[in-house]
Amino acid sequence: MMMTKRIFQLLTLSVTLCLSLASVAAWDELSEEELERQLVEKFEKGEYSKKGADNCLTCHRKDAKVMALFDGVHGRSNQPGSPMAGLQCEACHGPMGKHNRGGKEPMIAFGPDSKLSAESQNSVCLGCHTDSRQQSWHASIHNVEEVTCAECHEVHAKHDPTQNQLTINDTCTGCHTEQKSMMNMRSSHPLKWNRMTCIDCHSPHGSPSEHALVKSDVNQTCYSCHAEKRGPFLWEHEPVTESCVNCHNPHGSVNENMVHYRAPQLCQQCHAEDGHANRVVQRADQDAFGAGQSCMNCHSQVHGSNHPVGAKLQR
Repeated sequence: MMMTKRIFQLLTLSVTLCLSLASVAAWDELSEEELERQLVEKFEKGEYSKKGADNCLTCHRKDAKVMALFDGVHGRSNQPGSPMAGLQCEACHGPMGKHNRGGKEPMIAFGPDSKLSAESQNSVCLGCHTDSRQQSWHASIHNVEEVTCAECHEVHAKHDPTQNQLTINDTCTGCHTEQKSMMNMRSSHPLKWNRMTCIDCHSPHGSPSEHALVKSDVNQTCYSCHAEKRGPFLWEHEPVTESCVNCHNPHGSVNENMVHYRAPQLCQQCHAEDGHANRVVQRADQDAFGAGQSCMNCHSQVHGSNHPVGAKLQR
């Protein structure tokens, strides 16, 4: 009799386990629309766990990535505004409902393996992160290209790589590979040595400026460091006042001073019909128009001049 009862218990347990596995499989097989529909229903019910993270850790405690949350700012229960100070795990992953009963109900997942849309994933983050740095997010290229917050930020970590000057450039260049190659050219900003970062010039969450610049335009961004080029000058060089990138590639170049072309070719982009400026250089080592700094042998003040006779930017 005892043996029969034991067999019955084992069969019941097996059936329950199979049903649980089937539920998990069904969850994995849900379409994006169905998954979001089920999650919306869970939020409407609002069945949050009374035990909070303790309930979640019953199953997820052995996952090192999960436990790493408590090393970072999101895992501090004594810090106001932190998820762990409120609804804990469910603050981001949604109400538990009956999820812990064999995984019958889906939870919000983040990252490349999540079936949720970028908009849905990011809406969770933006529910708390509402400061001025995110005010231009919806019009930003990252949002338009459906980049998720989790692709750049690590919540379950002691240190978010986007908050560390030594790792933020690696995060950006993980996608922006063309700019990474420019950063390693012979003439570049000190980005490859992490002495400056991408966010010194760009706002990853978007800005009202072109190219998500932190300042109103290219020149104002450059002047943040290169104040001596700001002017105003008595004699101004038109392409300089228009935009620094007319002559310079801010991410790097094979030419000195990050210019697009070497002089005189750089100057000839505009001065092609200006007398000696378009002269063909035969022997650069013996020619004032091609040796050394070429045009800048004479026109040394290319960013502008305040000299009374500096109309040709020579003084």
